[in-house]
Amino acid sequence: MAGEREPFNLMMQDGNAARKLKKIPVKVENSDNSLYAAHPKTYPREVKGRFQTLRTLAVYALLGLYYVLPWIPWDGRQSVLFDLPARKFYVFGLVFWPQDFFYLALLLIMAALALFFFTALAGRMWCGYACPQTVWTEVFIWMEKWTEGDRAKRMKLDAGPWTREKILRKSAKQVLWVSFSLWTGFTFVGYFTPIHVLANEIVTFSVGPWEAFWGLFYGFATYGNAGFLREQVCMYMCPYARFQSAMFDRNTLIIAYDEKRGESRGSRKRGDDYKAKGLGDCIDCTMCVQVCPVGIDIRNGLQYECIACGACIDACDQVMDKMEYPRGLIRYTTHNSMAGEKTRILRPRILIYGTLLLAIATAAVVSLANRQMLAMNVLHDRHPLYRVLDDGRLENGYQLKIMNRDQVNHSYAVEVEGLPDMEIEMDPPEVSVPGGEVITVSARVTTYPEHLHGAGKDIYFILRTTDGSDQIHKEKGRFLGPVGR
Repeated sequence: MAGEREPFNLMMQDGNAARKLKKIPVKVENSDNSLYAAHPKTYPREVKGRFQTLRTLAVYALLGLYYVLPWIPWDGRQSVLFDLPARKFYVFGLVFWPQDFFYLALLLIMAALALFFFTALAGRMWCGYACPQTVWTEVFIWMEKWTEGDRAKRMKLDAGPWTREKILRKSAKQVLWVSFSLWTGFTFVGYFTPIHVLANEIVTFSVGPWEAFWGLFYGFATYGNAGFLREQVCMYMCPYARFQSAMFDRNTLIIAYDEKRGESRGSRKRGDDYKAKGLGDCIDCTMCVQVCPVGIDIRNGLQYECIACGACIDACDQVMDKMEYPRGLIRYTTHNSMAGEKTRILRPRILIYGTLLLAIATAAVVSLANRQMLAMNVLHDRHPLYRVLDDGRLENGYQLKIMNRDQVNHSYAVEVEGLPDMEIEMDPPEVSVPGGEVITVSARVTTYPEHLHGAGKDIYFILRTTDGSDQIHKEKGRFLGPVGR
């Protein structure tokens, strides 16, 4: 129990005599220590300024893209659609197939390098302006302000008893939160199921079980992360907060409090000769703490919880303006700059990250620009592996899967090379494949057995367009014969 422990006697032995010391009460802070302490709710205060304007624009831009893109038509289909049943992924005028997994790998590598590059250069600006957790949390806080009022009103409402007004305000907030979460889940599923079809299924109560599950799941995740957990996701769940220090150095741009200028803190009236009183520019108004979405005090130094949103800068600048002090008591700066040393922007890690990012991005663009619009898979028939025809020739059967990656129809013919006197027969001899489709055709390849040395030899199928588009694709196959020839 908290309180004071029973007094006890301290005995010390000094030579041959024992001396009894007076009874000393020992105060115990709390013997019922818990391994987990509930995180206090953060009530961020509204602030205006240049950085908050940038954050607001980022929210509108990013959420606008997320919610609007599925509704934009493109060549008779949805502009961005990941059609998993058909195994085709539409991104505006591009169509990606499972064989294009290479581009997804490049995209992930570019995303990682971009994160390293911008973190080493400008700290956690990704977290403050573009992270989905930050963006959706900002919208949920807006809805909370609309229904419950500013910071002081929200704190008073939560601390007060349940009244009719409190029930109405809390209910209105939950209605907005739940509706927005469900709309978010619906939009998420709309990237995998055509959103117009999905909307019609919802209206007619004919939505499939998987669409319903993922829509509700993603909506619940949005509600939980952005409405309930909020800054706790950034502080406790996000791994980026833990390993960001590995990418920081003394030249990394961070948000910092100018301790030399601000200390000692203390309140004063505008116009007072505060320097004569031994005070710095910080008036200890705690506005920087009140506007922080994660509830930290930036004056205690750089902390891993800081998401570099710039709210404390805007708040402090407004206070400095009112006090007629210079701005920049809290600002974007570097450790070197704070120490009076020169800041180096171009340094080895920046150059390495930037060079790798530029090289991989260039390779991806060049590869996309030169990507073949046709492809073919060659599958050898298993039964039988080969046939001996009446004229003595050997015959192998194949299944050719011809893929037209273009969005217009094309006609194709197939040739074969690799052994003398080879002939190929297909039914039909010329194949027409609609745009974005795959057609399987049967093919038979024959040659004389004396040209085959051993049990088999590699041959090549050449796929050519016959409609004047001048496209060609070469695929390896295997021609088999009797063992021991």
